[in-house]
Parts: sequence; C-alpha cells; structure tokens
Amino acid sequence: MATARVARLMSHAVLLDNLDTGAVWSVARGLARRVQEYKALLANCDRTRRNDLDGRGNLSEEALAEFTRFFLAVCIDQVTFMESLVQPHHLRTRILLWVEEEIRLGKLPAKSGSILEAVLYRGELPRGDAGPVLGTGERQARRIVAALLGAGALASESPRAPIRLAFPAALASRWMPGLFPE
Repeated sequence: MATARVARLMSHAVLLDNLDTGAVWSVARGLARRVQEYKALLANCDRTRRNDLDGRGNLSEEALAEFTRFFLAVCIDQVTFMESLVQPHHLRTRILLWVEEEIRLGKLPAKSGSILEAVLYRGELPRGDAGPVLGTGERQARRIVAALLGAGALASESPRAPIRLAFPAALASRWMPGLFPE
C-alpha cells in the first residue's frame, strides 16, 4: 500500500505544481468523496499477482492498473466539477463587469478594463505593452497597472516582470460565484 500512497502523493504534488491552481483544484477532494472505493482499490495494489499474466513483479499489475483508471477518473470528475463552478465561458464577462463597476465607483481608473481584457486574452502582458494597449502614455499606463495590482486583480513576480491575472480570495465570490461558501 505504501507504493500506491507514494504514487498518489506524487501525483497530487505533480498536478499541484504543473496546474498552478493555488490549491483551488485538488484531486484530494474527489478521493475524499469516494473514500471507501479509494481505500479498497489502494489496498488491492498490495496484493500479490494472480498469475503469469498479471505483471512481472511480486505485486498485481492488474490491481495497479485498476487503481490508476480510478485515479484518472477522479481527476476528470474534479475538472468537470470545477468547470461547473467556475464556468470559464462566463469568467471573462464577470471580470469585465466587476472592473466596469469599480471604475464607476471611482475605485479604478478609466480604461482598467482594457488591461484586464488584454491579460485575459494573452495570459500575461509585458509592462511595456500596457501603454499601446491603452492608447495612452507610459505614465498613465503605469498608474492603471498599479491600481489593478493594488486591487489584487493583477499579479507580477517583480516590478519589471509581466503582469498576469490574479484570483484574489476577496474577489472570488464575484469572479467565480459558488466556488467558495459565502
């Protein structure tokens, strides 16, 4: 069972690192929902092989394959679950409605939506591209980017690094309703 646990932990770590979800998505949620089946399949991985067709080592390759199918099915189930909560096809609209409201309330400068839209489209935006995206000078572009960084809507590794969309907890209920309990 130790081998399967290590495989699960390694899979969790690899998914967490490669998906860069900030721990919002986790296979652990799906495994917890099907804990009895998970434990039974995990225990089966420690069984000795049944016959000459069941792998080449001491343990059952068939049981490991069954556990692997289960694990991947749980991953797919969790992706589907998260998609239903986040509704990515509506995410852009929710973010842009939020920024329009913040502009109307005077919390963000005009044209902030153009920067967010560019980041949504491109994934990240080099800071030098902010002025041309906005059709303004460099100073005005820096002011708008700074306001969005201050609001938590954008993030950056350093003051010169490209900007990217952030998903701050404070905006989660607006940007991704239903993801977290109120």
